[in-house]
Amino acid sequence: MERPLILVTNDDGITAPGIRNLVEFMNEIGDVVVVAPNSPQSGKGHAITINSTLSFEEVTLDGPQKDYSCSGTPVDCVKMALDKILTRRPDIVVSGINHGSNSSINVIYSGTMSAAVEAGVEGLPAIGFSLQDFSWDADFKQGKKFIQDIVRKTLENPMPKGIVLNVNIPKLTVSDIKGIKVCKQANAKWEESFDERVNPHGKKYYWLSGYFNNMDTSEDADETALTNGYISIVPVKFDMTAYEYMNTLNAVMNS
Repeated sequence: MERPLILVTNDDGITAPGIRNLVEFMNEIGDVVVVAPNSPQSGKGHAITINSTLSFEEVTLDGPQKDYSCSGTPVDCVKMALDKILTRRPDIVVSGINHGSNSSINVIYSGTMSAAVEAGVEGLPAIGFSLQDFSWDADFKQGKKFIQDIVRKTLENPMPKGIVLNVNIPKLTVSDIKGIKVCKQANAKWEESFDERVNPHGKKYYWLSGYFNNMDTSEDADETALTNGYISIVPVKFDMTAYEYMNTLNAVMNS
C-alpha cells in the first residue's frame, strides 16, 4: 500500500527538539513533509500574516523527509504547505510536539493547536501533540509509542470532517503513563496580572504574570487525566456556535 503523506508543523520553530522528535516518529509511519516556522511562534493562536510578505525555503536538517522553513505563523505554514509546497493533499496533519501543555483553555492561545485546527478547516484529519514539560531538553521519546499509535488509529479510522484532536502527554516515563483517556476541555483559566516596572528612561513597561486556576475536578476533564498520569485526548471543533443557547437567545431577541 502507498505510504500516507504526513504534513508536520509546530509553533516552537523548525529546529525545536519537539518537532524533530515528531518527525522521527512519523518517518516510521509515512512520507513526511515538514513546513514549520523559522522562529518560535508560541502563543500566536490562529494568527495569520496579512501586513507583510511570506517566504519559505527548503532546508537540510535530518532524516529522509523534506523540510521547509517558513517566515510565518503556524497557521501560515499549513496554508503555505497546502497551496504552494505539497503536490497532493496530505493524509494527515500533525502539529507539535509542543514544549508545554496545551490542555484546557490553553487550546485557545496555542499555535500548535491552531495549526491543527486550520488543517481541520481544510477538511483534513489533524492532531496537535503537546508534552507537559517546558524544558528544551525534555524527553519526548517517552511518548513515542502512544503518539504513533494515535496517528495510526486516526489514519485507519477517519474522523468526521471538522474535528481535530488535542493530545496532551504527562511528564512521565513510558512505564508510568497509565494509558489514554478521551476527555473534555477542563474549566480552567489563567488569572493574569501585569508586573509594572520602569526602564532607565523613566518609561513604564509590563511583564505578564499570574497563575493557572483549575476549577474543574470532574473525572472526564483533561487536566484531571494528566494529573492522574493519563494521556488526554480532547476532540476539538472550530465551530464555536453555542447551539444550546440558540433557542433561548432567539426567544429573547424576538420577544
